[in-house]
Amino acid sequence: MAWAKRLLALCAILLLGLAGWLWLTMLSPWFYERPDELADIEQREHQVFVYGTLRYAPVRWVVMGSSGDPQSATLEDHQRNGLDLSPSPGSQVEGLRLSVTADQLARLDRYERLGIRYERVEKQLADGSRAWVYQRLPNAQGLRVPLPAAYVALVP
Repeated sequence: MAWAKRLLALCAILLLGLAGWLWLTMLSPWFYERPDELADIEQREHQVFVYGTLRYAPVRWVVMGSSGDPQSATLEDHQRNGLDLSPSPGSQVEGLRLSVTADQLARLDRYERLGIRYERVEKQLADGSRAWVYQRLPNAQGLRVPLPAAYVALVP
């Protein structure tokens, strides 16, 4: 019975750790500030094409607080390279088209670290509809978190 208590305690610690990490990275006021140069989000319904982790309903619920009414969608003349898309004539990427509010789009921007890791570009999907697509910024490929200036000043 002692092993069962230890297993339960370990599971509880892991769940609390996961919940804390999700809150810190997706909902907390820390670790992301929207860059000032980004345009304000229009107060309307937006269409977003997702092709990675946001294809999974639990991730969408944690990030956006809703499912986004997912519809199957295809982005033509692109290929998926891990967490990124690149132009590739004749290729296609399968994903979902989500309908989101301006507030949900802001939450997606935070999740994708808009302006730091990704840019949001409007693209035409195979069915002719247009949707926002998050594409990795060229300078974010080898992104590393910079050290604080105070620390750098102390290093010889």
